[in-house]
Amino acid sequence: MWRSALLISLLALAAEPLRADDAAAWQALREGRAILVMRHASAPGLGDPEGFVLEDCKTQRNLNQRGRDEARRWGAWLREAGLHEVRLFSSRWCRALETAEHMALGRVEPLPELDSFFTSPANEHWHTEALREAVEQLPAGEVAVLVTHQVNITALTGIFPQSGEGLILERPLTSPPRLLARIAPPLAALE
Repeated sequence: MWRSALLISLLALAAEPLRADDAAAWQALREGRAILVMRHASAPGLGDPEGFVLEDCKTQRNLNQRGRDEARRWGAWLREAGLHEVRLFSSRWCRALETAEHMALGRVEPLPELDSFFTSPANEHWHTEALREAVEQLPAGEVAVLVTHQVNITALTGIFPQSGEGLILERPLTSPPRLLARIAPPLAALE
C-alpha cells in the first residue's frame, strides 16, 4: 500500500510543469528567448503504414485517446504557465496537427520543416537546417511552440524524446541547441 502511495506521489511530482529548477527555462519561453519543441502526443505504432497519404489521416498512424488527452493537458499546462499568445507550428502529419489542435492555443500553422523524415533519412540534414532557419526567421520575443516527430528532435538535439515530451531550447538555436528544460508528457490527474 505504501509503495502505491509513494509511486502516486512521485508521479504527481513528475507531472508538475513549473518545477523550481525549470523556472528560468519557462521564463525564457514566455519572453520568446526560447522555443518549445515537442514530440506529438501518443500515437501507437512506429512510422506510418506503407503507402500512407499525407492528406489522408485514415492512411496514417494517428493519436489514440491517451494522445488526445495528453495534448489537451499540454495546452492547459501552457496556459497555466502564462503562455496565452503563442505561435503554434506543426508538422503536416495528422498526429502532429491533431496534437497541436487539441492543445487549443490558437491557430495551427503547418510547417513542412517539421515533417517527419523517418522514411527518408537522407533528408535529415535538409530538415534540420531548414528548421533552424525557420526558427531564426521568428521575430525576436515571439513565443513559439513546435510540434514534430522523434526523428526531427533527435536530429536537432541528440535527444530521443518520448511521445508527448517537450524540450525548451534557447534561441538562437546553436549546434547542438542549448537545452534549458526537458518536460515529460503531462500525466492524467490521479483520482
